[in-house]
Amino acid sequence: MNNITLNRPWLEFDLGTEMQVLSWSINRPGIVMARRILWREVRNADLPEGLDVGDWLDAELIAHKATDAVAFLTSANVTRYATATATAGRCTAQCVATVGLSNAERVGQRIPRAAGKWGTINIALRLDCGLAQSALIEALSIATQARTAAIIDADIPLPTGRATGTGTDCIAVAAPPGPTLYAGLHTDIGEALGAAVYRATQTGAQNWKAEMAALMAAPKARQ
Repeated sequence: MNNITLNRPWLEFDLGTEMQVLSWSINRPGIVMARRILWREVRNADLPEGLDVGDWLDAELIAHKATDAVAFLTSANVTRYATATATAGRCTAQCVATVGLSNAERVGQRIPRAAGKWGTINIALRLDCGLAQSALIEALSIATQARTAAIIDADIPLPTGRATGTGTDCIAVAAPPGPTLYAGLHTDIGEALGAAVYRATQTGAQNWKAEMAALMAAPKARQ
């Protein structure tokens, strides 16, 4: 699908039509109607201490003519986004993910971190099958489970155990309104979305690990 547009620092995922989108995004949280999901890449200089991030993002979206979008903020390099598509039965799921793990955490634990040491995992999922709101909520839970499984399998060791995510993750699930009430692991919907989210997150995590390994090796190569 040619529905992803990269214009750094922006990344756009065009849903093809207006859909119900469930997320905990900064600008349009909850269940809203939207046609696109955006990422805005940021650096420490963009977000100085004391800045109202919500107001800053609103201004950026106005300037970008994108106040209709559900938007993520990320310090991950948006050019390294990962995608995956999976189909089960009559449902196809498409996932776009950006993965940064510099502020990885293990669920139920916290590590003190210096200001600015933030990465994040941002996941946007598009389903082509119509869902009732109950199924949309369940789909978000399955997407979260798939994200967690992918990060556990990426094997990021922490003093508190193996990482399960980061402290700033956000997930958005989009689907047309429809009659389907459930989207659990026993359903075609759950299978398709779980596979797409897992694969995209896994690819993103491996790309991040490779990027970090290259950065660590660079100073040694100059010695």
